[in-house]
Amino acid sequence: MERVNDIKLNKEVFGITPNDNVLRDAINVCRSGLRQGTYKVKTRSEVSGGGRKPWRQKGTGRARQGSIRAPQWRGGGIALGPVPRDYKIKMNRKERQLALKSALSYKNKDKEIIVVDKIELTTPKTKEMLKQLESLSISDKKVLIVMSELTENVILASRNLQNILIMEPYELNVLDIVNADYLLATVDAIKEIEEALK
Repeated sequence: MERVNDIKLNKEVFGITPNDNVLRDAINVCRSGLRQGTYKVKTRSEVSGGGRKPWRQKGTGRARQGSIRAPQWRGGGIALGPVPRDYKIKMNRKERQLALKSALSYKNKDKEIIVVDKIELTTPKTKEMLKQLESLSISDKKVLIVMSELTENVILASRNLQNILIMEPYELNVLDIVNADYLLATVDAIKEIEEALK
C-alpha cells in the first residue's frame, strides 16, 4: 500500500465550494435514519384489568372513577406516551449528491484524503493491517477505507479495529465521511466516486 503521487482529483467532485446548509441537512437525514423508533408504552385500553367501575358514581364521598386503569392510577395506562414511528427524512437526489461533494471537498481542502494504488494483505491478520496503516501514519486515527472491491483478508484484518470502517464506493455517505479523520481510498474507488457524482 503506497501513496499515489500523480493522481488528479476531479474539481467538480473534490473541489467545489461546500454548501454547509445542505451538508448539515444530509447529516440529519443520516442520523434520523439510524433511529429505530421501536419504543412503545401501553395506553389505558391496552393494560390489563379495569373492566368494571371501581365504586358507584355517587354517595361514597370519593371522586368519581370509571376504571382502575386510567392514567392517574398506579398500574394504569400512559397518556400521550411514545408509540412506534419512522424517523426517516426524505432528501432530493441532487441535494444528496451536493452534500457528498461538499463533504469530500472539505476532506480534500483539509488534506485528509489519502489515495493508494491498491490495498492488499497476504494474511487476514490485524497486525498486518496495522502495519499498513502505520506506514501511512494514520494507525491511531479514525479512518474510512473505500475500496472498489472488498477482499476477505482486508475485511477480516480490520474488523477488530474500532477506528477503521471499510466500504465500497456506492455505500459512501456523508455521516461516515464527516466522522472519519482520514479518507483512505484506492485509485479505482476514486474513479467510481467521480463517475457517480460528476
